This record gives sequence, structure tokens and C-alpha cells, in this order.
Amino acid sequence: MKLETVDIRQAASAADIVYESLRKAIIEGELAEGENLRQDQIASMFNTSRIPVREALSRLEQNGLITTERYKGAVVAGLSIEEIEEIFEFRALVEAEVIRLAVPKMNARTLDIARRHCEEFGGEPNSAKWGEINRNFHYSLYEAARRPYYLQIVRVSLDRIDRYLRAQLTLTDGMNRAWREHQGILDACIGGDADRAAELTRDHILGAGRALIVFLEETRAHGD
Repeated sequence: MKLETVDIRQAASAADIVYESLRKAIIEGELAEGENLRQDQIASMFNTSRIPVREALSRLEQNGLITTERYKGAVVAGLSIEEIEEIFEFRALVEAEVIRLAVPKMNARTLDIARRHCEEFGGEPNSAKWGEINRNFHYSLYEAARRPYYLQIVRVSLDRIDRYLRAQLTLTDGMNRAWREHQGILDACIGGDADRAAELTRDHILGAGRALIVFLEETRAHGD
């Protein structure tokens, strides 16, 4: 099991540290779909008791990243094609509205930060960093809307599908398309066109969802 661990015997928020480490490992694919998460093993790795581990696992289950199976305990959750499709449909609705609200409130600093993230995304050769840079680009635009609850929901949704999306971007030509679409969204924001930014964001998310579903259907069919 690959995790970034620290000695948290003296930490006040041991459960938070365990949660973030497991969450990161799951969304980045270090922990595979169906992999068993043993409480005693994780507690030993972090040099802590089972109590914060149990709390961290409970939070992960609430966010849909793990499930509890009879006789196995906690395992990394998988997603069906139908669930992935629903998540992308939901993201398209929420994120399009968030950016529509954000555009009138954007300033030069917001746009400059987003531009840098967009350029970084297009030039980053390390696929392990694409998911984080992608989030940074979108969040840098969404934050101007001042809707923290919306962003929390977006984050949970992205956590559910991030490892699948990372695989699709890595193994297909999805990166080039994503970068072009990011540039279009940024240009609409720079031009102050909230409706256009919302339309492009919606199309970007739905298009990524369709590409991911096709990729997973082909991958799973080949695996069968």
C-alpha cells in the first residue's frame, strides 16, 4: 500500500491527516478500485490508534470514495458507467452556474492566476500533476463567485471521478482537447461574457464525461 505517512501521535487532528492521505491516494490511483483498507495496517503506518482511522474511513465512505463490504471491511469504491454519467451531468449544471456568477466579479488578479494555471496545464509533461492543475484552473475562476458550498460539492464530485479521468487523459488525446477548451473558457472570462463562459464550461464537462465513458466502456470490454 502506497501512502504519504507521518508520525501523528502528537497531532490534534489525526483523523484529518489520515483522511487526506487516503483521499489523495484514492483519487490519484495509488489505491486501486476494490483494494482493502485494513484499519490495523493503516493505524500502524501512521503510528496512531484505530480511532482516528475509523473516523477517516467513515468520512471517506460518506464522500463515496470507499464502501464497506461484508467479510472484507472497507474497500476502495468503484463506479458504474451510469454513476459516472450522472456525476458529469451534475457537474455541468453546478459548475456552469458557478462560473456564470463568477465572471462579473473577476478582477485582473483572478484572470492572471487562471491564465498561469491554463499555461501550466498545457505544458506539464507529468500526467500525475494534471488532475491537480486542472482543478486549480477551474477553482481559480469559480472562487470569484463566492459560493463555498458550491465548491465543496464540486470537490466531492471531482474526487469520485478523478482517478478515472486521469487515466482517460493519460491514455488518450484528451489533454490537447482539454487545454483548448480551457483556453476558450478563459477567453470568455477575460471578455466578461458570463453566458459564453457558462456554455463553454457546460460543454467542456459534458464532453469530458462522454470521452471518459467511451474510454471506460472500451477498457472494461477489453478486460472482459
